[in-house]
Amino acid sequence: MLRISKLTDYATVLMATLAQRDQDCVPASRLAEDTRLELPTVAKVLKTLAKSGLVQSIRGVNGGYRLGQAPEEISVADIVRAMEGPIALTECSLEPGLCSHEAQCTLRGNWQRIGLAVEKALEQLSLADLYQTPPVAVDRIGGRSLINFKIV
Repeated sequence: MLRISKLTDYATVLMATLAQRDQDCVPASRLAEDTRLELPTVAKVLKTLAKSGLVQSIRGVNGGYRLGQAPEEISVADIVRAMEGPIALTECSLEPGLCSHEAQCTLRGNWQRIGLAVEKALEQLSLADLYQTPPVAVDRIGGRSLINFKIV
């Protein structure tokens, strides 16, 4: 199963909340309250996002956090990379030499193609798209979820 971590999921929630605040400086405690996430988790995620430049940390009495760029300029891929590192579905997709079976494997190139397709889809979806688009329809067939969405 392909899945992002909870912290990456929380990062998208926090960034969408900041995006809806129109460059207001929002304290971490307020973000925790608004998103119903624990304050230590919010602080940890915001620190990681600030390191990557996706959010700005403002000190002082009226301090807090705000987006580092316009929501339309931040891709979902940017958020995933900030939280998880390079986007790859398999280790061998990252760089040569990470897998002991690499020499005899015939699938590496195809996994790289799949990984690039996923990365491209995440690049095409902006933070603004995340909070402005209605929820995605999910169909269940035989216990499997089929997510229906179109990236334009």
